[in-house]
Amino acid sequence: MARNVRATQIEIEAAVEALRDGELVAFPTETVYGLGANAQNPAAVRKIFEAKGRPANHPVIVHLDSPRYLHRWVRELPEPANRLAESFWPGPLTLVLPRAPQVHEVITGGQDTIAIRVPAHPMAQQLLTAFGGGIAAPSANRYGRVSPTRAEHVREEFGESIRIILDGGECQLGLESTIVSFEGEQVRLLRPGSVTAAQIRGVVGDLLLGVGVHSPRVPGGAPTHYAPATPLTIVPAGEIDAQADAASSGGRRVAVLAQRLPLRSHQTVTWINAGRRPESYARDLYSNLRTLDKAGCQRILVQGIPDGERWDAVRDRLLRAATSIAASDDGSASMAVLP
Repeated sequence: MARNVRATQIEIEAAVEALRDGELVAFPTETVYGLGANAQNPAAVRKIFEAKGRPANHPVIVHLDSPRYLHRWVRELPEPANRLAESFWPGPLTLVLPRAPQVHEVITGGQDTIAIRVPAHPMAQQLLTAFGGGIAAPSANRYGRVSPTRAEHVREEFGESIRIILDGGECQLGLESTIVSFEGEQVRLLRPGSVTAAQIRGVVGDLLLGVGVHSPRVPGGAPTHYAPATPLTIVPAGEIDAQADAASSGGRRVAVLAQRLPLRSHQTVTWINAGRRPESYARDLYSNLRTLDKAGCQRILVQGIPDGERWDAVRDRLLRAATSIAASDDGSASMAVLP
């Protein structure tokens, strides 16, 4: 699908006007599409929660066009955060920082921290620069469901209820941003994304992994999330054909997301070969899950993915999307939670 990198001036002006009127605007980022509201308008931000069915204690990310506006949103910037911002912004990294006194708790889920990102997508930059303020924007989908990576996915979720959807084509990365928080001089990775743990360590040194006792709640942190309506099960890599056969016995329809073609034909199985490259697998993951979700199947089987840091973000999303995980006999499909 063609990727539009810029909107027309008319489209941007209409989106800015909608934001200033307290309405919602969907827009592309390099990760997924966001459902945006004026971050300085609590009533507008509440509309995001109403549209998504999002719990009130679940924070949203505030998007800025530049780090120069951070002082409006955070009360202090730890030195490791400053180094990460210099290294990865604009880009798919979200920093969780102490919120400034004027930041409304509807954005933070009632916490004393705020999640901030400077997106790299040119259309997001256009919108943010023209708007001249922060845009609160979680992913543009119903809460807990598969995130949108195309404008058409947003329309499928919300129909005509969203006033403006800026169409930037297919998102380049396809998975939500990496999220880190700060504990003094220590940095903690709370959600993996395309900015990897190794890249972060290259900037700040030691890195804590996973949610700690005092970690803030962050977007996408719920145990069940990113899920299709069709029940999804992760199965060991070497058993995907046998599991597909078993699940489709008696004519039951089954969907499969694998990293290869099937070894044999399966009459009532819809099979997608997502390939073995982590970047393309991640980019296409949500689109593939949406396709399989529409296939009229009783279950989605996902072939267990390889170990390794390059797969961490995909592994995290699949674990949260899965209703059950089959045990691996040979360890080839380890889906362990990040340490």
